[in-house]
Amino acid sequence: RRIDWYIIKKFLGTYFFAIALIISIAVVFDVNEWIDNFINNKAPVKAIIFDYYANFIPYFSNLFSPLFVFISVIFFTSKLAENSEIIAMMSTGLSFKRLLRPYMISAAFIAGLNFYLGAYVIPKGTVIRHNFESLYKSSKKKITSASNVQLQVGKGVVAYISQYDDKHKTGYGFSLDKFEDKKLVSHMTANVIKYDTISDSRYHWKAINYKIRTLKGMREQIKSGLEIDTVIMMEPMDLVFSKGQQETFTSPDLKRYISKQKDRGSGNVVQYEVEYHKRIASCFASFILTIIGVSLSARKRKGGMGLYLGIGLALSFSYILLQT
Repeated sequence: RRIDWYIIKKFLGTYFFAIALIISIAVVFDVNEWIDNFINNKAPVKAIIFDYYANFIPYFSNLFSPLFVFISVIFFTSKLAENSEIIAMMSTGLSFKRLLRPYMISAAFIAGLNFYLGAYVIPKGTVIRHNFESLYKSSKKKITSASNVQLQVGKGVVAYISQYDDKHKTGYGFSLDKFEDKKLVSHMTANVIKYDTISDSRYHWKAINYKIRTLKGMREQIKSGLEIDTVIMMEPMDLVFSKGQQETFTSPDLKRYISKQKDRGSGNVVQYEVEYHKRIASCFASFILTIIGVSLSARKRKGGMGLYLGIGLALSFSYILLQT
């Protein structure tokens, strides 16, 4: 147990030190690259620190966590081998398999931390970071409108909006068709439709200047009015798509969104499925790269740790390349 705690402390200490070192360099380069945009767009210092970099650091730390794991394992294990500490451990009858236990415990802790951050914490911060980037950093503004949107909002229910403005959560030229056995049974139109941001329901809309035609065989019933509250199974996020939107969902929200879009018959779910499974797969990368790192650097050889660090960096960048 004393050896286990010794290796765990070395592993986690080197891992967090590597993250702090690399991310601090990344922040310096990022500031240097975007300082002109921040000044020209008059970004507040408070927003730069707390809205952008406070969410920039966890996002990129989590994204490259397997890389930091790999480099950390090679670095401190090579140091142990160079100081003959691993030889001393093996001389007591400790097997290589048993030696891996503290490594796997540390990798499990990091994998669990990465999954929790990536699935529940970072997506919320990504929303704030994206909003900051659209305001002060990027020349491309956030997409806030859509035209000719048609989607299936329920079984046999198809909605259409001619123009949608996400800033005001308002759509123009709205129609809603309901089908039963491939036959039209109801047709609703409205000049304006507004999303109710006050209501607790996620699907509460207000239709203005509406008309509802209900078809029953050869009979037709028409109802019209100035305003009506209605429930339509769609949300503003279903109408406007922006680049990187999948990163702003927590994993439970992402799973629900994918299921909902598949039920609607939408084919635009591939990037959301990739994001959902990537969050899980990246956790297992910590275990795999830990085993490779220990195997590479556990033996004492001439030349020190330079060769192992070089191989480690080459494999790490290969991993990032293939992941991308």
